[in-house]
Amino acid sequence: MDPISQGALGAVASQNLVHRKHLAVACVLGLLSGMAADLDIFIRSDEDPLLFLQYHRQFTHSLVFIPVGGLICTSILYYFVRKRWQLSFRQVLLYCTAGYATHALLDSCTSYGTQLFWPFSDYRVSWSNISIIDPLFTVPIVVLIVLAAVKKKHVFTRIAAVWILAYLAFGFVQKERAQSAGLEVAHSRGHNPVRLEAKPGFGNLLLWKVIYEAEDKIYVVGVRAGIHKRIYPGQSIHKLDVERDFPWLNPESQQAIDIERFRWFSDDFVALEPGHPNRIIDARYSMVPDEIEGLWMIELSPDKAPEDHVNYVHEHSPGNGKDAKLWSMILDKFE
Repeated sequence: MDPISQGALGAVASQNLVHRKHLAVACVLGLLSGMAADLDIFIRSDEDPLLFLQYHRQFTHSLVFIPVGGLICTSILYYFVRKRWQLSFRQVLLYCTAGYATHALLDSCTSYGTQLFWPFSDYRVSWSNISIIDPLFTVPIVVLIVLAAVKKKHVFTRIAAVWILAYLAFGFVQKERAQSAGLEVAHSRGHNPVRLEAKPGFGNLLLWKVIYEAEDKIYVVGVRAGIHKRIYPGQSIHKLDVERDFPWLNPESQQAIDIERFRWFSDDFVALEPGHPNRIIDARYSMVPDEIEGLWMIELSPDKAPEDHVNYVHEHSPGNGKDAKLWSMILDKFE
């Protein structure tokens, strides 16, 4: 999730554990601790552009790291609040750990994938019941935690907790509706999907992208899960076949290794980008749910040395009309 959502959820967790006179400081401690796990984005390398994909949402987001993360946050923040608020180290540790603990769980609700069970497993948990950015989810929480801190009343943070649980539960309901609609579309085409997933559209729980694999191809279907469902038939693309698509590639080269790293990150929903025969896209994501469009991808080159890494490419052009199309689909005005 975005940092604001992460911090707001951390603040709710901390505020629900404190005496009302500490609601303001708990808000700050929970907010900062709730965002702290994403400091792993600074684990990067100029030589290895995929290193950040490997470590983002890894050890800092695992369940076993929560006590460590809480202790680190406490060690930094305790000296800023102990005198002014007369808090013990144990109290600050409780508030910071509560805030930190919410981060990985909220990230697991998105479709990006979070390694909750590291170091025992590198499986990327992704419940896909909320978008990575959703103002309708976040704004009410921010308003409520501020009111709780200013008014010194627990009722606001209790309401925020109920809102969080209700919204995430609604996301699961919407996900099931979208998956059912996508499966119906697949069966109507005579497909028996190897796997099928539904992912929320950008910034909302109304529009969903259903992606499934059948007959060595990847298919996407847009689903507007309103009172009445609307289906956008979508597109398809051949799955990546390294031997077929890159006959020149040395299987022992670093580029070949990087393909497998990107395949793991992308949950094997990988394909060649149309019009760019040396680019491999993560087909799970696109601005518009009924399209196959790489928001991020890797680029290979036959001119690279065996030890050279692939290039990482991130593309999104706000002026290409996709944002307008997305909005019209959300409003059910797209024809």
